[in-house]
Amino acid sequence: MMEKQKVNTPLTVFVLSVVTCAFWITTQVVDVYCFAVVGAIFEILWLPMIGLLFALPVVSFIFLIRGKFQLRSLRLYSFLITLITLLFMTLNN
Repeated sequence: MMEKQKVNTPLTVFVLSVVTCAFWITTQVVDVYCFAVVGAIFEILWLPMIGLLFALPVVSFIFLIRGKFQLRSLRLYSFLITLITLLFMTLNN
């Protein structure tokens, strides 16, 4: 029999938060249109990343409520990373 693998959702949300944060900070610091390949990758990824930028704080907050606001959990760090990224994107422009 095949065993079902348990999905570690808080870890997945945390990794997506870090990737989204790294993407947006990198695109603000680096000229993405300097090289055609980097510009093309940016153009392909910007729509999913903007969706994640607005969806991840909500998802992280829901998981944080379900986890009873534990201070040493990935849920809190994920929420803070996405919140900081969102603030960085709105205040930087």
